[in-house]
Amino acid sequence: MTFHGDFQQENAGPRFGGIRILLVEDSRMFSAVLCHRFQTELNLSVVCCSSLKALREALSQDGHGCSIAVVDLNLPDSPYGEALDCTIEHDIPTIVFTATFDLNTRARILERNVIDYVLKDNEFALDNLVATVRRAIMNRKTRVLVVDDVSSARKVLVDLLRAQQYLVVEANSGLEALAALEAYSDVELVVTDHHMPDMSGYELTRRIRHRFGSDKMRVIGVSSSNDRMLSASFLKAGASDFVYRPFVAEELQCRIANNVETLTQMKQLRAAAACDYLTGLYNRRYFYDNGPKLVNECLRLKMPSAVAILDIDHFKRLNDTYGHEIGDKVLKAVADRLQTIFEGSDNLLSRLGGEEFAILFPQMDSLAATKLCDEIRSDISRLKVTADDEELSVTVSIGVAEIAGYETFENHLNAADQFLYMAKHKGRNLVYSDSKMTEEAAQ
Repeated sequence: MTFHGDFQQENAGPRFGGIRILLVEDSRMFSAVLCHRFQTELNLSVVCCSSLKALREALSQDGHGCSIAVVDLNLPDSPYGEALDCTIEHDIPTIVFTATFDLNTRARILERNVIDYVLKDNEFALDNLVATVRRAIMNRKTRVLVVDDVSSARKVLVDLLRAQQYLVVEANSGLEALAALEAYSDVELVVTDHHMPDMSGYELTRRIRHRFGSDKMRVIGVSSSNDRMLSASFLKAGASDFVYRPFVAEELQCRIANNVETLTQMKQLRAAAACDYLTGLYNRRYFYDNGPKLVNECLRLKMPSAVAILDIDHFKRLNDTYGHEIGDKVLKAVADRLQTIFEGSDNLLSRLGGEEFAILFPQMDSLAATKLCDEIRSDISRLKVTADDEELSVTVSIGVAEIAGYETFENHLNAADQFLYMAKHKGRNLVYSDSKMTEEAAQ
């Protein structure tokens, strides 16, 4: 069983620092506005060219570094799209920005396998162009699975998707598609034909929906069938959309983009629901929803785990003395330090509420977690927060409990909370845990 896929994935977020865009436009007004918007809204480096000659000179430079281009189709020294030919010859993914458009022009543009074209004929042209550039760069992080047993039909879809910068995986049967979904955990969109030898696209859609909700994976069915009920069957099976062949390229592009945009909006909603409004850390709900899953996985693998509750010392007194604005500033400072410490780790960090934070340490026993928490405590004790021209020191107390068996998640947190209470009772600015208690009892 084989399938083919793109393996490289660009690590660009909503703002794309480090990416250089080539802007080929002879209108000074368009060029100035677009250059400013690409820089300020997308954080792109912009190379501006106002003619074909300037474009060729820019591309003759070694290491020009342009990974995407916006090209005006008609320039004074490029009346027939020679500038577009130039960027295509240099393998630079290109968006066409043009005021001239008819069916012949459309054909000339699309046969060059461009990302997209944007017309200059309306007041939203610049907004549309910026959105198209943003979407093209974001597409480089979106993986699409194309399923079709006919190689020529599959190639049409794959070429269209790759032109729009998507990461593409190919499968020529339903079983290969299911194997691809196992191999690529980041597939977000499946485009599947209906008639295949081992299972129909309808059955594949049902199997996908059994494992993935529509908020995690979108499915678009395609078919050259004359059965007008087929689209309804696909949608009832859980497909997000359906397109009959032969399709109009722009229509399929828009349908795919709309489904990807829906997934992006759902991700943003989930992130907002999981985020603490003040600190940006995961909130209590997220911790209680996902903490038990991590704990159970460790228990299943017979691996240790530990949980810690961290509390800012004398926080109420700080609020009463300096006000809630300074209190919020302290919370943010502690959260930022914790986020820096745990960035890239498998540990789960959240703000439980008030001045309390929780940390779950998968595959770490109490002794190791206690040692790490003491380093965290020491690090935070060096924090300085300015309040009314005065530098405030911040200290924290931490309670740590090892998770050794199946109990309610609340019980594990209660154990850590008891050790936190003991840390405060022993004078604050320290870590106390079951391993420390055992160590003291042995002395």
